[in-house]
Amino acid sequence: MFDKLHLGCLSPKVAFALVSFALGELGDGLNIFQGIYLVELGWNEGSVGAALSLMGLTALIVQTFAGDIVDKTTFDRRLFLCVAAVLTAMSASTVMFVREGNRDHHLIYFTKVVEGIASSFIGPCLAALTLASFGPDHFDAVMASNILWGHVGAVISAVLAGAAAYALYPDIKYCFLVIAFSALVAVALVPFVPQGDPLMGRGFRGAVALDEAGQLNNVDYDEDDVIQSPSKSSNKSADPLPEAASYWSVFGERKTIVLCVTGFFFHFANANVLLVLGELMGGENEDGSVKRSAIPLIAGAIVTAQFTMSLATLAGDRMTDLGWGRKPLLMIGLLTLPVRCALIILWKDAGEAFLLSTQVLDGVGGGFLGLMHPYIVADITFGTGRFNVLMGLTASCFGLGGTMSNFLGQLVVQEF
Repeated sequence: MFDKLHLGCLSPKVAFALVSFALGELGDGLNIFQGIYLVELGWNEGSVGAALSLMGLTALIVQTFAGDIVDKTTFDRRLFLCVAAVLTAMSASTVMFVREGNRDHHLIYFTKVVEGIASSFIGPCLAALTLASFGPDHFDAVMASNILWGHVGAVISAVLAGAAAYALYPDIKYCFLVIAFSALVAVALVPFVPQGDPLMGRGFRGAVALDEAGQLNNVDYDEDDVIQSPSKSSNKSADPLPEAASYWSVFGERKTIVLCVTGFFFHFANANVLLVLGELMGGENEDGSVKRSAIPLIAGAIVTAQFTMSLATLAGDRMTDLGWGRKPLLMIGLLTLPVRCALIILWKDAGEAFLLSTQVLDGVGGGFLGLMHPYIVADITFGTGRFNVLMGLTASCFGLGGTMSNFLGQLVVQEF
């Protein structure tokens, strides 16, 4: 629950921010740099595409089940988070051991499947621990802080990896040490995060929760709300477990369907844009490998988007406090995408600086949607006990859109 050790050594909100920063540095395994490195070793583009897609495809299948496991588990969710971070880092770093030539495909394919499974637990575990510790009253504010520092971590990761890749080009494998170091930092910091109320972490109502200052307070509910979480009694077996809502009652909710469909089409339209943008900005060598000059541009595109996402997260959190509501912020995020794509078409011959600037819109859209996602899921699942499984389901829908975008987008680029 709320161990005094965790409350005394480090502010819980700061602990969550630091863990989110380290996990953000994992940077999806720096997939785009992995692709560059494998092409340099002699892999063909089809093999690279298959390898990088495997993580996403695996996550599509696993995320909903991962969320359900995080909901139902009786184990400490912090342990899940540590194991997932280490496995993600180990799998992503395996690319360093690939031999030169078009070989070792099965090694990368296997590790990408492992990476997809492990990474599927990170988001649900972090969200569950946040809800378990701070309850519904302070979930929005602390989750916004987590997302903000995750983006900052991704910025640092891209800067470090891009600098290492540029300095060591064409042998850029040591840039992947950033991933291993980030996982170790995350594992070292996770013990400072409180476990909180495990049942409140899956969406049930709880009795007490932390505020942003780290002080325990009673959770405020309406008079007709029943507190479903067990009290702080040491005899846990004496407290009956609350009954969770049926899966269909949550999955079939109109808001759930709208969120899944909206997220799918947004990521279907958005995911491949960065790859196309990188090709427009950097160009390729005669052998099909990425030019050295493209590396800082690709890193710059990632940094620009992630930095803007950080600012968008701050703005979105503030606008939520001012009473804007979920829908206006979601609509702003969605509208940035067609504007961004139109500007890329308009500026495709205008120079790299113009193309790079369009990543600001990617940051605004991704920042607002990334912030609204857990907020809306928490709203839908309040009191149902299905928070994490719905986080997994919606993330799978978003990921399916992104995977189809990369596949069909690259096919269109190749053919036309």
